[in-house]
Amino acid sequence: MKRGKSAWRAVIARVLLVAGGAFAALSARAAAANRDATEMSASRVVILANSDDADSVRIARHYAEVRGVPEANIFALKMPLGESISWREFVATIWQPLLAALVEARWIDAIPMSATDAVGRQKHAPYGHRIAALVVCRGVPLKIAHDPALFAEVPPFTARSEFRINAGAVDAELSLLALPNYPINAFVPNPLFQDANPTKFELGQVVRVARLDGPTAGDAMALVDHAVAAERTGLLGRAYVDLSDRDPVGNAWLEAAARQLGELGFDPAVDRAPATMATGARFDAPVIYFGWYSGNIDGPFLLPGFQFPPGAIALHIHSYSALTLRSATSGWTGPFVARGVTATVGNVNEPYLAFTHQPQLLLRALARGQTLAEAAYFALQALSWQAILIGDPLYRPFAVPLSAQLEKTAVLPRGLAGYAVLRRMHELDVAGKSAEATALVRAAQREAPSLAGGVALAERLRKAGDLDGAANALGFAPLLDSFPSDQWGLAHDAAALLEACGRPTRALELWRTLLATPDLPSGVRLPWLRAASVAAAAAGDAAQAALWRVEFEFRTTALKEVKR
Repeated sequence: MKRGKSAWRAVIARVLLVAGGAFAALSARAAAANRDATEMSASRVVILANSDDADSVRIARHYAEVRGVPEANIFALKMPLGESISWREFVATIWQPLLAALVEARWIDAIPMSATDAVGRQKHAPYGHRIAALVVCRGVPLKIAHDPALFAEVPPFTARSEFRINAGAVDAELSLLALPNYPINAFVPNPLFQDANPTKFELGQVVRVARLDGPTAGDAMALVDHAVAAERTGLLGRAYVDLSDRDPVGNAWLEAAARQLGELGFDPAVDRAPATMATGARFDAPVIYFGWYSGNIDGPFLLPGFQFPPGAIALHIHSYSALTLRSATSGWTGPFVARGVTATVGNVNEPYLAFTHQPQLLLRALARGQTLAEAAYFALQALSWQAILIGDPLYRPFAVPLSAQLEKTAVLPRGLAGYAVLRRMHELDVAGKSAEATALVRAAQREAPSLAGGVALAERLRKAGDLDGAANALGFAPLLDSFPSDQWGLAHDAAALLEACGRPTRALELWRTLLATPDLPSGVRLPWLRAASVAAAAAGDAAQAALWRVEFEFRTTALKEVKR
């Protein structure tokens, strides 16, 4: 992924493409219509489905039922079934019929004209719209291929070779339904970018678009189910930031996101190593993940049975992260959805770094209570380009504050409630109330012990010099007979803590459980065999230590043979 120069950003700041004199006629009638567009309510959501795809229509109806969207707001159009579409097909089967229907139904205020543009789009004099969000369902094509015959200069944007194309995301084009006379080559600057209080005029230019899509129809429908579930409980889990040290601009974005996460009480795990996160790294309950830069999903996401917790927000910066959404292994966006993410973004083609969704801006807007759609458009510079948003546009991940979560920990999802306590612990630490933080975690562990809570308490007590207390905080851990894959790294950390506290026998029991896991990947098992053999020797079990050492040596030799 490449990034533009600062001078180019200055050009973007100075130039905003508008449809000639169309907006000069913006009247009191248009202002009244736009007033409704500021209300992110279900009654103002429009849904687009492919009438030739039964699953597409089923997803549309499912979303409408779950969110209470009127059935009349569903527009099912006959369109091609593939993910990629030509400009001619896009205009004929999606743009023209959808815009005509929206204008007729008064979702968009515009006066149709007799003239058409070079692409075949009927020209309109627009006056605004009242669409809170447009939900595009799986089955609607994903991207539009470049058509050299339709290329035309758009100064100053096409002065740069990388912008001399008209390929883009279908959703990114539909964002401009209320600005229907824009040029299709290069991109259109987003007037909502970094604008916390957009004017009615600015809101009238952009339709916020989100997509319910993924490898299967079930995956797509789960996006709204996860969102609604998370809005009842609030975000529960840990936050992870994987910098990969690739580019100073992207790294600065991720560093800023890490700081914001800390301010929100998440105490994020930040990996600054050049490679993406190791498969065996601690990765329990990743409710927020920001990272880059690998072509296909990797690391702990590939652990068998891995699933995101409800409400999870995940973003991996890569040029082609959403090249397809039909694969559970190719790219990042589709694989994230297959693994139960609630909200994510991606790029269907090379966007260049400046024109991707910026994670720190996305997080900032979400944290102040905005919907997913509002936050995504706050975080994105370019429309009519390559970026897409996946998830329920009405989703508000921070609808339930931490204080409310702590008042009802008994009814929060089992296995996740402890993460609310850990957020509060971090907040108390930042406020200089370490003793109160420790007391909070102690009390929570007595009520409902969790492995994450036990590790956190043990780490605190060990740092304070209380080794016995630290070991006792994890006394229950060796009694557990199995761990979900996202807790394998956490169990590893618990074993290491027990060893450090002088309890190698307890650590050995944890190692036995971990290494008895039948589907433990060899890339995880190999380094853990060495650590486990050391723990077994320290616990006085020479036979077990020898067995694990022999297995380690055998696997190491076999791996070297494969690499030759």
